[in-house]
Amino acid sequence: MEIFKNAAVLLKLRNPDRVTEVIPKSKKVGDKVVVNWGVDETRVLKNLDINVPSPILGQYKWSGNVTPYSHQKTTSSFLTLHQKAFCFNEQGTGKTASAIWAADYLLNKGVISRVLVVCPLSIMDSAWRADLFTFAMHRTVDVAHGSRNKRKEIIAQGSEFVIINYDGVETVLDDLIAGGFDLVIVDEATHYKNAQTKRWKTLNKLVGPDVWVWMMTGTPAAQSPVDAYGLAKMVNPKGVPRFFGSFRDQVMVKVTQFKWIPKDTATETVFDALQPAIRFTKEECLDLPDMVYVNRKVELTRQQSTYYKQLKDKFILQAAGEDVTAANAAVNMNKLLQISAGAIYTDTGEVLEFDIKHRYKVLMEVIEESSKKVLVFVPFRHAISLLHEKLTADGVPTEVINGAVNARRRTDIFNRFQTSEEPRVLLIQPQAAAHGVTLTAANTIVWWGPTASLETYAQANARVHRAGQDHKCTVVKLQGSPVESRVYALLDNRIDVHSKIIDLYKDLLD
Repeated sequence: MEIFKNAAVLLKLRNPDRVTEVIPKSKKVGDKVVVNWGVDETRVLKNLDINVPSPILGQYKWSGNVTPYSHQKTTSSFLTLHQKAFCFNEQGTGKTASAIWAADYLLNKGVISRVLVVCPLSIMDSAWRADLFTFAMHRTVDVAHGSRNKRKEIIAQGSEFVIINYDGVETVLDDLIAGGFDLVIVDEATHYKNAQTKRWKTLNKLVGPDVWVWMMTGTPAAQSPVDAYGLAKMVNPKGVPRFFGSFRDQVMVKVTQFKWIPKDTATETVFDALQPAIRFTKEECLDLPDMVYVNRKVELTRQQSTYYKQLKDKFILQAAGEDVTAANAAVNMNKLLQISAGAIYTDTGEVLEFDIKHRYKVLMEVIEESSKKVLVFVPFRHAISLLHEKLTADGVPTEVINGAVNARRRTDIFNRFQTSEEPRVLLIQPQAAAHGVTLTAANTIVWWGPTASLETYAQANARVHRAGQDHKCTVVKLQGSPVESRVYALLDNRIDVHSKIIDLYKDLLD
């Protein structure tokens, strides 16, 4: 295979007629055939099992003020050759930029005319609009948010990229269908794992056979093999049975009336269903900086230690008199974690605060040691308030992101954190910023206390360890009690805490 002037491909084939028969403008030259190096032609050749690279690699001037990594170019190339596909690149590898470049190239070539980005509400501005401005600032972009009429007006304006949240699709579905969107990019696509939901059925009406669809997530089938069904049904319907029950029988085995476990062949079945797909892990992206995990032991105050022991003794007595359930174990473990974090919510709803001087001292040490800004993930809201007061009093410019901060305010804080000197520290409730947001102005993450969710833990850490990061990243885990150490150990070994909750709780009581 030879490529001439990034415009034509010369192929030496045993049977050149099979190419000339399906690509009208191709020409035979002896036993060779010359084919225009275009997206449509390359896709046809791919279907004939003739591997030719995407013309984006030779024809596209990668827009934006950044140089794409090798894996990003490979991802963009893959997407341009697949009308319906999955991108499973791990968090922080820059898959958003890859999708933007691929879409921009297809727009340049007239393959598509309009792009719809479907994503969580929290990242419409802070991630997608910001990245489009960075990587495709020559394109028109709008965010379809607000009232139904406002969304309709925005769609009708004809911007090349329109960003909308999941539930917004249903609100203006007819307008989207009529809006000429011939590429739909679905971010954090695991929200469409269940094909029985109204959300899934609504999107499926939008992505007809002629529409390009790229579904992106770093965690496909994160909880169970059956989670692959809804995704595959959208992109690769021929790869899965018509009905969910049949797919479940392929990947799971029923062991009791209410319990199913994965079959030994489940991974292979899911892999086949979730095709065509591309995936890069951080380990495969050699040009990304390293991520270092550090444990920092923190001494509990006398007050914390006393209350921790009293509460643990109470739980031991409870466990001796009744069977431990997952729900009870989770609630009680959460209370033990709250003590270490600095504030516990009593059974009457009151908040009991503890002295956090030891933990706070270690936090200040980490902040002072960091060469860049710092993210501090704090699972409990009241603990965030305590920290915010102390850091502000000590002259550390600090902002807070939790569930009470609206989307507009959140976007403003994220933008200032990325582009301005202040704030230096961002206190975040993990669930409020675990997806999609790029916070590479920081290279240090501090976990004030652990989350119980493996997915939240991984996603939150990926806020700094992503494309655009030019420093080695450090994750510092503050741990002062046995429950914290045990939870972190599970998370670092990629074990979901909830799946081991009863065993973990019993071990703690022993």
